[in-house]
Amino acid sequence: MDFSSKLLEQAVLEMSQLPGIGKRTALRLVLHLLKQPEMQTLQLTDALSNLRTQIKLCKNCHNISDTDLCEICANPTRVKEIVCVVEDIRDVMAIENTGQYRGLYHVLGGKISPMDGIGPSQLKIKSLIDKVREGEIEEIIFALSSTLEGDTTNFYIFKQLEGLEIKTSTIARGISVGDELEYADEVTLGRSIANRVPFESSLKS
Repeated sequence: MDFSSKLLEQAVLEMSQLPGIGKRTALRLVLHLLKQPEMQTLQLTDALSNLRTQIKLCKNCHNISDTDLCEICANPTRVKEIVCVVEDIRDVMAIENTGQYRGLYHVLGGKISPMDGIGPSQLKIKSLIDKVREGEIEEIIFALSSTLEGDTTNFYIFKQLEGLEIKTSTIARGISVGDELEYADEVTLGRSIANRVPFESSLKS
């Protein structure tokens, strides 16, 4: 692809690094930005810059937040004795949209995947076990996607919790095997949370 401008070429190159964006789509997006009022483009660049420089991870659940403690963890009406374990913020958003869950979350930041070089030490698993040992949590809900990596991660955490006084459950299999949580419709996901089953039962199915 030949460019008449090095600045245009650089912008297209950077845009094409985004997932699912090829160079033709990147060129279309960049040209669209050039047609917009300058202030609109500057607002976009400012928003992206602020995202990178000011975003934080909640010190309690590791959710993406603007402050040290995210709005969910800081909400006094949430049920702090129940913690839902998810992969990332997209899963938090999906579950919150159901309106069926009032507990807290623990964001792992991924799933165990040896093929991708991701082991337990790369995830926020230790801090979850530490929170359980503090004794305030009564139930852990495993809400990772129904994939091999998700099931492996669930089982690893379950084994780490052995010997601790904690109830473990998993979302009901209204979510199809292999599906990611973020793509499940709100009704199905809400029912899966509400009708969760003991984790040990899921190992037998």
